Amino acid sequence: MKELPNITQVLRNTFQTLIDQFVEFVPRILGSIVILLIGIAVARLIAFIVRRILSRVGFDKIGSRLNEISIIKQLNTEIKLSEILSKVLYYFVLLVFITAATETLGVGAITEMVSSLVNFIPKVIAAAIMLQVGVLLADTLRVAVLNVCQSFNISSGRLLSTIVFVFFIIITIISALGQAGINTELLESSFNIVIGGGIFAFAVGYGIASRDIMANILSSFYSRSKYIEGQMIQIDDVKGEILKVDTMSLTLKTGETTTVFPLQVLQTKKIEIFS
Repeated sequence: MKELPNITQVLRNTFQTLIDQFVEFVPRILGSIVILLIGIAVARLIAFIVRRILSRVGFDKIGSRLNEISIIKQLNTEIKLSEILSKVLYYFVLLVFITAATETLGVGAITEMVSSLVNFIPKVIAAAIMLQVGVLLADTLRVAVLNVCQSFNISSGRLLSTIVFVFFIIITIISALGQAGINTELLESSFNIVIGGGIFAFAVGYGIASRDIMANILSSFYSRSKYIEGQMIQIDDVKGEILKVDTMSLTLKTGETTTVFPLQVLQTKKIEIFS
């Protein structure tokens, strides 16, 4: 028959092991706390210095350009890049010290998790820069499209410029997510399908709806050199003096009234010119 274990000795050994581990673990905790406190102080100091330097060199002017974009104005949010970058740098430095603190603590799972966050921050910074550049580029293209449409008196210029802006913003967001290490294959394929169908439907619908407008615009290129203000012409049974020729229409002074013709009639109607 086996002898029963000495309960007192077992308990003594257990408590002794706990005490030894606790005594060994306390210096690690204290060391981790000291490293963490130093990290907080260093991170705050670096963030403060970087914020002051960036604000002095005019880095916030880029953020001011972003604040002028209409979609950002609607969010009622002011973007100050010096504060954003200093905050990101603060947490980056802090996470580096947290990694050192967890290594001192000897907890492998926490160390791996914090290390992955530290490695992820540079990707986030690169994605944020790409997103910022993309927003500025999209807004520049929006303004360019709007100006071109206004120069041709296209009434739907604001709609077209907004579509261009949204299109490039979505492309920028997808690219930024890919830069951050997020798988965007499904998002890209869905976006391509939606954009392809949308462009086809818009092209067909807009082409049918604006064929008269395009006909007038094209007619202006061919007819402006032939017809000048003050010239007497007759279109069918309407005779009068040309008051104005723009990209869409021709205005005639016919007696006490004025008559406006779309420019495409200059290509489809019989025109008589009186010298």
